[in-house]
Amino acid sequence: MRDYVKRVSEMLPKLSQEQLKTVLNSITTENEMLDSILESLSTGLIVVDRKWKILKINKIAERYLSFMYYSDEAKGENLRVWEFISEPEISEFLKKCADEDKTNVSEEFTTTDSIGSVRFLTVSIFSLVHNSEMRGNIIKIYDITEKRKQEVKLRRMENMAGLTNLAAGMAHEIKNPLGAISIHIQLIQRAVNKKRSTDGMLPDKKLLEEHLDVVNEEIENLNKLVMDFLFAVRPVKAELTLSNPVKVLSNIVEFFAPEFNKSCVSLVLNAPSNCPRLLIDEKLFREAVINLIQNAFAAIKERYGDSCCAQENQPEKKDMTGKIIITVSESYDKILIAVEDNGTGMSGETAARIFEPYFTTKANGTGLGMTMVYKIIKEFSGDIQVKSEQGKGTSFVLSIPVPQTDRKLIES
Repeated sequence: MRDYVKRVSEMLPKLSQEQLKTVLNSITTENEMLDSILESLSTGLIVVDRKWKILKINKIAERYLSFMYYSDEAKGENLRVWEFISEPEISEFLKKCADEDKTNVSEEFTTTDSIGSVRFLTVSIFSLVHNSEMRGNIIKIYDITEKRKQEVKLRRMENMAGLTNLAAGMAHEIKNPLGAISIHIQLIQRAVNKKRSTDGMLPDKKLLEEHLDVVNEEIENLNKLVMDFLFAVRPVKAELTLSNPVKVLSNIVEFFAPEFNKSCVSLVLNAPSNCPRLLIDEKLFREAVINLIQNAFAAIKERYGDSCCAQENQPEKKDMTGKIIITVSESYDKILIAVEDNGTGMSGETAARIFEPYFTTKANGTGLGMTMVYKIIKEFSGDIQVKSEQGKGTSFVLSIPVPQTDRKLIES
């Protein structure tokens, strides 16, 4: 467009009045076409010059953002774009990008429209370059409200499906102890009826105690199942504080030292001396890591046998066959904590289902341990990934974001 105007300017002295009128009409048509294209976009668009003064605004942008002035007034005033926007967070974001000369960046914001409905917007800034020359910036505004609503709806459906699976798993797990309780109560009743029908006395005390011991044991199992189920369905109540994860991990390694010193399994912590703090609940974090270490120890025991995990009286055989390595590393705005072992490993199918409630490959497992770990890490706004190879070992990697207050430690 600019080149077109330049060529026309060079031709103006040579044009007749009629030709000049034709050229002006052509320019007007070009502008109207450009405005029509801008207005037909479903994305809010603001074009600013190199000083961040508004050149163009489409109606969608006006609808998404609360302007202090109408667009025509905005284009006429000698003000920067952020001085027209009433949402303080968006205004501050644009001003910061201008001050720091940042482009190709995006930020998500929560706003309220004219009727009080909450809307989610993504504001992105891109450079406006022509012939390798910086001409200004393009600010795009996307309304992602429907996307967020769909995500919430999907999460609710997943939660309902998860609750259904939990209930099904709970029902399956309850059957065994209930069956055992029922059988032993029936045996007690038969013994009592038989004894009363013969001599009117009660059965032998030892016989009754044996049956009652089984009943009590199964009742305890039922109670544990109920407690585990409640933990799985209830939200985790985390008390988040800024904590040094390396300090917590060091305490865990120290806690396990006496047990590991009696075996040929080594537990090693590799961590930087200056680690940023994380917003975590130390108690829950410790619980999650301990669960991962215990699972790793069990996997090593399964691969190498019981003898590897009980060498206290055979120090000459302690060749440290089993290895559990905890590694702490930094990745931009996250801290990665890997718990690796050289145990039996898992198949791809098992690894894919490892965080499902009640899924277990252990004979005496509840299938809720890894579900608990997953819930805890998610409570810290983190993520957990698993990599495993049968016969070689498994690696769980926790990814937890560093709060803004401590992010400078990573950036420095």
